[in-house]
Amino acid sequence: MRQKQLTLAFPKRGGKQPGAGRPRTRDYPGVLGTLVPHLARKRFPSRRAVHVTQRLRPGVGYLRKQGPAQVLLRAFRDAAERNRMRIAHYSIQGNHLHLVVEAEDAVALSRGMQGLAVRIARRLNRHLGRQGTVFADRYHANVLESRRQVANAVRYVVRNYRHHAREYLPSEWHDEYATQETRPLAEPKLWLLRVGWLAEPAHPSRAFEPP
Repeated sequence: MRQKQLTLAFPKRGGKQPGAGRPRTRDYPGVLGTLVPHLARKRFPSRRAVHVTQRLRPGVGYLRKQGPAQVLLRAFRDAAERNRMRIAHYSIQGNHLHLVVEAEDAVALSRGMQGLAVRIARRLNRHLGRQGTVFADRYHANVLESRRQVANAVRYVVRNYRHHAREYLPSEWHDEYATQETRPLAEPKLWLLRVGWLAEPAHPSRAFEPP
């Protein structure tokens, strides 16, 4: 009499596992708060102005020193108009960067920011004599839809150091590591970002703060 063959139960491998993968938000040593969630970015089909924030890893150093700042300024100039993305305004802070860019669409923004991040990382590592990751996480992007949003974002970016500085700065002082409000790095094609926002009065009580 033939015996029935037994079926061995092996643990399941591969496929989606509960709790696996990188969490959407997490703490990072030396960085206050959580990092950028790995969620789908907002899609936009046509040219838009976008406020971008990019934070660097702890240990890279203070960016507003002469050496690192000059590396960043050259990287901005070299990448000002590439991959259908234009850098209109920027400011260099101690451990992060602010940009107001014009992108033809969401794909152009992604490729343009990837190219800029690679350019900055290579040059900063070479200048500092270090290796490894430079940026703490993905960039944060806020699509600007209205004249007021563009005006608040541009003023927030170019005045960012003054906003956070713990020192007296005279009214005529200009940040050498940021663009001027009326002098973008690359001339935008979008009317709203080129001249449309200039007619919007400043609202100090409604300061633009990124999430």
